[in-house]
Amino acid sequence: QVQLVESGGGLVQEGGSMRLSCAASGRILAINNMGWYRQAPGKQRELVAGVTSGGSTNYADSVKGRFTISRDNAKTTGYLQMNSLKPEDTAVYYCHADLVGSTPLKFISVWGQGTQVTVSS
Repeated sequence: QVQLVESGGGLVQEGGSMRLSCAASGRILAINNMGWYRQAPGKQRELVAGVTSGGSTNYADSVKGRFTISRDNAKTTGYLQMNSLKPEDTAVYYCHADLVGSTPLKFISVWGQGTQVTVSS
């Protein structure tokens, strides 16, 4: 079974930094797209940052210049580096991946469990 396991969330002071990790496990042939989403109370889940297998990235306007999405060399773990954090960044952050499973060979979409990020003012 393919899973995404998140870590790195917690409480951080305004202006501080935090790095979220998303580790993929299971029978995975390739990860085509990986992204980070967030959902604040009373708001719709929104895309924060995404990266394709070709390395193209995109960011929400609200985080451009502050957040960076990346993968490790093995492309099994994704990261979201968050700098200059603001109270408005407080939300539950979710990892998501569009990937190719190897057993059986198929395209699947997988969500992480979500991790709370709280930025204090």
